[in-house]
Amino acid sequence: MKKYLREIEVSGLILTAMGIGISYIWSYQYGVWPCGLGLLLLLLIFLYKAFHWKEYERENKQYIVIILVCIVILFIQMLRAR
Repeated sequence: MKKYLREIEVSGLILTAMGIGISYIWSYQYGVWPCGLGLLLLLLIFLYKAFHWKEYERENKQYIVIILVCIVILFIQMLRAR
């Protein structure tokens, strides 16, 4: 899995950005799935790197901030849809 970390990370970021963009353009119900899948991929990468903390310490701190920001944006979108 180590050799595919970068590809999974980029895929997660692209899906998350697409989901946020789709939510703004069309509606929440269309954007939540790509955003959720992207967050799930980012979470997978974060968990892998968390078990190898010493090797990926700097990146893990960045991931914590990125995932929290994405979750906050997703919740704002959910509240806006109501």
